[in-house]
Amino acid sequence: MNDENIKAELERLRAENEALKKTSSKGLTMKVSQKGALSIYGMGRFPVTLYKEQWLKLLDMSNDIRAFIKANEEELKTK
Repeated sequence: MNDENIKAELERLRAENEALKKTSSKGLTMKVSQKGALSIYGMGRFPVTLYKEQWLKLLDMSNDIRAFIKANEEELKTK
């Protein structure tokens, strides 16, 4: 490879690296499992997997969950 090809490849790899960083900015990814559930990867050692109706029920409770966390702040641990 000549210098021009090496520089072009380096720039391509840098751009690809930046694109990958942007897609997983939070480090979380989603995937449809083999059984048709939604799995969230990157929150812990194992994925959090729930079916669509379970996710929707959980999302509907988001304000309640936030209020519960705030009310129990001192008892809850962070990782």
